[in-house]
Amino acid sequence: MNKLSYQTLEELKYDGYLLKEAPEKVLQFGEGNFLRAFVDYFFDMSNEKAGWNGKVVLVQPIAPGLTDMINAQEGLYTLYLRGSEKGQKVDDKRIISSVSRCLNPYTEEGFDAMMELAVSDDLEYVVSNTTEAGIVYDPACKFEDRPAASFPGKLTQVLYKRFQAGRKPLAILSCELIDNNGKELKKCVDSYIGQWELGEEFQKWCDTCTFCSTLVDRIVPGRIRDPQEKAALDEANGYLDDLTDVGECFGVWIIEGPEWLADQLPFKKAGLNVHVVPDVTPYKKRKVRILNGAHTGFVLGAYLAGFDIVRDCMHDDVVKGFMNKMLYDEIIPTLPLDKKDLEEFAAAVEDRFNNPFVNHELMSISLNSTSKWKARNMPSFLAYIEEKKELPKCLTMSLAAYIAFYGCYVKELTDAGLVCERPAGNSYTVSDDRWALEFYYAHREDSTEDLVKAVLGNTQMWDCDLNEIEGLTDTVTADLKLILADGAKAAYASCI
Repeated sequence: MNKLSYQTLEELKYDGYLLKEAPEKVLQFGEGNFLRAFVDYFFDMSNEKAGWNGKVVLVQPIAPGLTDMINAQEGLYTLYLRGSEKGQKVDDKRIISSVSRCLNPYTEEGFDAMMELAVSDDLEYVVSNTTEAGIVYDPACKFEDRPAASFPGKLTQVLYKRFQAGRKPLAILSCELIDNNGKELKKCVDSYIGQWELGEEFQKWCDTCTFCSTLVDRIVPGRIRDPQEKAALDEANGYLDDLTDVGECFGVWIIEGPEWLADQLPFKKAGLNVHVVPDVTPYKKRKVRILNGAHTGFVLGAYLAGFDIVRDCMHDDVVKGFMNKMLYDEIIPTLPLDKKDLEEFAAAVEDRFNNPFVNHELMSISLNSTSKWKARNMPSFLAYIEEKKELPKCLTMSLAAYIAFYGCYVKELTDAGLVCERPAGNSYTVSDDRWALEFYYAHREDSTEDLVKAVLGNTQMWDCDLNEIEGLTDTVTADLKLILADGAKAAYASCI
């Protein structure tokens, strides 16, 4: 069987969309599964739906990488987008042809090719996803390095080369999973301009580049790990693909930028779920409070009720009903976005949790639930109380379930974590910051009343004393007693 290539597809009489030749408009730092299933997919769809006629050049961000593998397949790879939409199973396949080549800047040839692309009149965008550790200023980097070790250092080298050649500024779309990713990247570049003494004129030119903070949202499991499944797919396709990628069918990209960028980028014309907005903050809040908040809000109680994976929870009327009441009645009303938009996002969340291709374990979501509940659920909890002047039933029950999961079934404290015994009889290990685990272990013999007061009063957990909220201590105590007496599922049912 031949490797995936344009020649192979021609021989197979492939009739799907392909674009073999086009101007290279995007320089992308990162060649991993996420960018190829997300950014490069959106550009590929733009070529087909909007006639964008552009290619993406990938750059290895670190020395070991996929350059040879990508170039051996002429940038082609198969992308499977799998999941659930409106309750229906989705399993779509697409050959992505938006990538032209990949460069390894740690070789002389690759570095020179990156700098040659830097001065191209066709180049319009820089995209990056170099992990959370990628956007960092490393003062050890030198301008003469080929290349600078850090990603911001490499970007500064590229931009300076472009400035020297008198070319137009670029739009830079940062996809790293840190707050204000675009702004933080610009700070790093500015630091290198100063450290390397690249001059005031270059600083002014660089200031005219559009550094965009963005919010990315698509779960990408990546490569298919089962060799038998991979072999079966290759057999069905009629070619060998070493770069097969898998993502969920849901995907949204929010780009913080000026209005003109929405018209310049091809995504709006292509009708894709990519949006240029003046401020990405409300959309980040939407994701954290609805998607992440739903996870943290129901999984601990669901695990105590006997569930193990998220999808099974979506097939249970009580757990799903509890989650949806929490989302639609308690979380969405506190968010500063259009209600219809929020409800559509929440509906998509239920579909995403019901993904038939992903066995998302509740215990994996439970990791560090103390800080997660504080970051994801507490803002909605406090905002609801502020606006409604009453306690939100589901979020309050969620807090009680968190206390039950951590504090009511404790057996021992080990190096691995807090070992507890589930009501079903099996043991589970709570993983969190050591101080939190030690707190619960110290309170393992408390009465229900004393445990609730101790948890709510722990200012290291919440930055405040939650016992001061009127009625909360008594309500959480009653909820926790209900969980212990009748089980978490019955407790969830009492909220619906």
